[in-house]
Amino acid sequence: MSEFNLIAKYFTRHTQQADLGVGDDAALISVAQGQQLAISTDMLVAGTHFFHDAAAYHIGWKSLAVNVSDMAAMGAQPKWATLAIALPEVNEPWLAEFSKGFFACADAFDVDLIGGDTTKGPLTLSIQIMGEIPTGKAILRSGAKAGDDIWLSGMLGSAALGLAHLQNKTVLTEPALSRCLAALNTPRPRVALGLALRGVANSCIDISDGLTADLSHVLKASNLGAKLALESIHCDDYLRTHLNDANIQQCILAGGDDYELLFTAAKSQRDYLRQLSRQLQLPLSLIGETTPQLDLIITHRQKILNITKKGFDHFG
Repeated sequence: MSEFNLIAKYFTRHTQQADLGVGDDAALISVAQGQQLAISTDMLVAGTHFFHDAAAYHIGWKSLAVNVSDMAAMGAQPKWATLAIALPEVNEPWLAEFSKGFFACADAFDVDLIGGDTTKGPLTLSIQIMGEIPTGKAILRSGAKAGDDIWLSGMLGSAALGLAHLQNKTVLTEPALSRCLAALNTPRPRVALGLALRGVANSCIDISDGLTADLSHVLKASNLGAKLALESIHCDDYLRTHLNDANIQQCILAGGDDYELLFTAAKSQRDYLRQLSRQLQLPLSLIGETTPQLDLIITHRQKILNITKKGFDHFG
C-alpha cells in the first residue's frame, strides 16, 4: 500500500469544523471572531509511552486524548488536530484498529483531523491539537494566588498502578485490574470541566507526569508553595485501602498518566465548584491550599511525607 492510499483509507474523512482538511498541501481553518487559537503538541513513542504490543485501538484513543487534555487545562474548546505517524511497516489490521480508536476519541470531543504526514520508521505518533478560547480567558499556570484552594478532578493513581501491573511490579486482581487498565488505556479528558472553569479557576494544569511534578509547574510559575493532604485526594477503593503503602502513595502523587485537571481557585468559589461537581457527575476534591512560602508540603494524617520521585521525566 502506498503512503497516499494509506492516508486515504485510514485517515481521510469529511471534516465538520475546517474549511479544508486532509488531501491538500495545507488545511484551512477559520477562527471565530473574538477567539484565540490554542495550540499544543505531544509525541508518543513505542517503548517509551506505550508497549510495542499494546492494543492499537487504545493507542489511537490515547494519542489524541492526551492532547485534548491539554486543551481542557487551558479552558479551550478542542477543534482540530494533525497527525504525523512513523510506521515500521504497513500493517493494515493495526492501522484499522488505531484509526478506529483515534476517531472514537475525535468523535467524543468533536475534533477534526485536518492533516499530517506518514513515513517509515520506529513507531512514533506526533499530534498537534488546536482549539478556540475567548480572547483573554485562557487559564494559565501562572495565575494562582496565595491562599487559593487546590482542587483536583476525578481519581489519581489508577493508571500508574495498572502500568505497574503490566511491568510485573505488582499483581492486581479483578475488578481492580480492569479499572486500573481502563484508566491507563482510555483516559477521559475533562473538557467540560475546563470550559466551566473559565473565570473561576485562577490557574490550571492537567496531570500527565504526576501530581507533584505538575503542581510544581504551577507553583513555580506563580511563585508560591503549597500544602496538600494525601487523604483528601480521591482515588480508587483499592488504592484507598492501601493508602499507607509507600508504593501506592507514589502512584497517587507521582505516577502520572491520570489526565485529570488540577486547578486553584479562591475560597469564595467552593459552593460553585461543589455544585459543578454534581452537575458534571465528576468528583472534585479539595486537596490543599497555596502558600506564600515556596515549599511544597504533603502530609498523610498530619505526618509529612518524603516523596523522592516527583513524576515522569523523559531525561531524568
